[in-house]
Amino acid sequence: MQNYFSSHFKLGVLGGGQLGRMLLSETQKLDIHTVILDKSADAPCAQICNEFYQGDLLDFDTVYNFGKKVDLLTIEIENVNIDALDKLESEGLTIYPKPSNLRIIQNKAQQKKFYKEKQIPTADFNHYAFVDELKHSYENGLVTFPFVWKSARFGYDGNGVKVVKNYNDLEALPEGECIAEKMIPFKNELAVIVARNPKGDLVTYPVVEMEFHPEANQVEYVICPARIDETVAEKARKVALKVADAFDFVGLLAVEMFQTQDDEILVNEVAPRTHNSGHYSIEASYTSQFEQHLRSILDFPLGNTDSKLAGIMVNLVGAEGYTGEVIYENIQEIMNIDGVTPHLYGKKITKPFRKMGHVTIVNQNIDKAREVAQKVKETVKVISK
Repeated sequence: MQNYFSSHFKLGVLGGGQLGRMLLSETQKLDIHTVILDKSADAPCAQICNEFYQGDLLDFDTVYNFGKKVDLLTIEIENVNIDALDKLESEGLTIYPKPSNLRIIQNKAQQKKFYKEKQIPTADFNHYAFVDELKHSYENGLVTFPFVWKSARFGYDGNGVKVVKNYNDLEALPEGECIAEKMIPFKNELAVIVARNPKGDLVTYPVVEMEFHPEANQVEYVICPARIDETVAEKARKVALKVADAFDFVGLLAVEMFQTQDDEILVNEVAPRTHNSGHYSIEASYTSQFEQHLRSILDFPLGNTDSKLAGIMVNLVGAEGYTGEVIYENIQEIMNIDGVTPHLYGKKITKPFRKMGHVTIVNQNIDKAREVAQKVKETVKVISK
């Protein structure tokens, strides 16, 4: 049996951002040797992992050669070179999540087609190889305003997603493969994190509710548990489990969903990794999502996903109008409040809407936690010198 602890075993992680940084806090507890690849020399993981390599995650040779240095490979970002992962897997390297899953998930058009094939509920959509095709569809009455445009590749944190309300919006869209998705009038945006190990054991975290920033299209607050009826929560968990089973997924899968006006659940998209919607779990859950990710990919028993307390996560993002060396204004003030824990991601340079950290608020009472979250949001400003 493989000895992972205080041993020669090397866990490789593609990506060295904040998700990797929070994963390292768990590998350090278990003394698991961790090797990171990231394109940036000052990535959040660079100074605190056991070994760090700088390189392009989309370059075949870089990813392939990195994979030869490690005993098991995982990711903290899905935009990686899948051809290199396929070759490594064919040569016997264990990779979770599986490259075949990542190939589907990293392309939103393929992801949506997969849901349709597997009869997983999702919003209606059309797929276009070029924006010009989308324009022709509109001109021929096949698409009507408003609709949601999504770039098939490389979207993140509100980038690569736009509500198209008129022809001027349509004209302004960037070139490239995309989907046009029907606008869903929804009550809530929800998420469920599913963990699955190679044995096929499955657990879900409680359903969380996400509140978004209206301009940036970024999550501002994650609220656990979601303030929804238990029958809706149960429906959301069942849909999330169906998605994980359809992929035959191993690792952590965050399933983002819409709760429609008539309480149907539609899958929006998934992330095949630890996720912003699970950060609350570090303080509020018996098993954080980062520990659970390790448990799932190393085929350990999965941990208890219950919450000890209600938890709310507030994203700390760069304020508009500030670019440069970061200053967290008034952060000491929120540290006077019970149940408040800041997490800063080690990014030295801020820019508008860049994710720089988050704050978790825990409380017995979800409404009280939400009040404190509002106060935190209004107090801390991420600015520059």
